[in-house]
Amino acid sequence: MSTTAQDRTRLEVDITVDVPVEHAFRVFTERFDEIKPREHNLLTVPIERTVLEPYAGGTIYDVGVDGSRCAWARVLVHEPPHRLVISWDISPRWQVEPDPDRTSEVEIRFVAETPERTRVALEHRHLDRHGDGWEGFTSLDSGDGWPLYLERYRAIAEREATDA
Repeated sequence: MSTTAQDRTRLEVDITVDVPVEHAFRVFTERFDEIKPREHNLLTVPIERTVLEPYAGGTIYDVGVDGSRCAWARVLVHEPPHRLVISWDISPRWQVEPDPDRTSEVEIRFVAETPERTRVALEHRHLDRHGDGWEGFTSLDSGDGWPLYLERYRAIAEREATDA
């Protein structure tokens, strides 16, 4: 996995998975519930599941064990099997941001390097749109941020490919 930060208002993280591009995209969108850590939670109760609605205009939301729901992203672009763009509707105070003009974007590109190998490139951009405190998001390209999601994703995608 590699990370770059040429302009701190955007972050880039990429990973290579040993699966075909169609499989890579499908696992990311259909198994996002297993990719997102439960402890990344804006609800006041534990998360039962996370749902990624796989279409432009859909949302990503967490469902709590009590049935409560927290939508924290919108699906802006859904172009299987090569591209997914979502909004990041979370403020620097780690609360849902209702104003779309104060949200950033996360683009995930799936690039076939060979018929059995895919590079997954994630770019989180426009962090400064969040306003005061946006600099706190510049650590999302390390540790428990996007690299954690991509490592969890790789394990699921490659395990599923070998089980098939």
